[in-house]
Amino acid sequence: MHRKRGFTLIELLIVCALIAIVAAIALPNLLSARLSANESAAISTMKQIVSAQSVAKTSSVIDQDTDGLGEFAWFAEMGGTINVRDNSGPNNGPLMQPNALAASLSQVNAAGMVTKSGYVYRMSLPSGGGAPISEAAGGGSPTGEIPDLCETTWCCYSWPATFSTSGRRAFVVNQDGDVLQTNNLGGAQASYSGATTIPTPDAAFESGTSGLITGELSIRAQPAVAVDGNTWLPIN
Repeated sequence: MHRKRGFTLIELLIVCALIAIVAAIALPNLLSARLSANESAAISTMKQIVSAQSVAKTSSVIDQDTDGLGEFAWFAEMGGTINVRDNSGPNNGPLMQPNALAASLSQVNAAGMVTKSGYVYRMSLPSGGGAPISEAAGGGSPTGEIPDLCETTWCCYSWPATFSTSGRRAFVVNQDGDVLQTNNLGGAQASYSGATTIPTPDAAFESGTSGLITGELSIRAQPAVAVDGNTWLPIN
């Protein structure tokens, strides 16, 4: 008669140890791959936003001052989920059709921001003197845009929904179309992360124009250091 032989306690411990070693090696690589994928997606999204703003501008669907020159748009306006602003007030114009931006980027939350693939996005347009205003809760015009300045100026930031879990780097782009990045490791402030630490609209602009978005972005600390103290570099 043969006895069935199972694993000994030592053998089970060895197997568990091997599994723990493999997990310790694999999990950091999986996390790194996830962060890299989210950051790459954020860069791609920022480039899509540049293209969508170009469409909004050239289509002249938004022309609050009726001077024949198109103005830049909010997320929900470009996504066709909120009527565009016109000379009678916010959200009183037509829907942008066809929409210039994917519907997933027009789902604006109560804080005026969009979250997608582990990153948060916030659009800013200029008000009086070039001071920034951000999108209304739920999307569309918060009122206060200056039409002449909206014909030339906008900026958008993206940063991790949860720093070091969904991403690390933060990004910015404006009407010039060049996406800039910072390692987002924290300088004068903590690392940008979700609703905890949000970049101010002027964060990546050179410190000589603090409080405005009509100046120049700080690239490699030129023409001056950035308002937030971080170093912003072009995406290669």
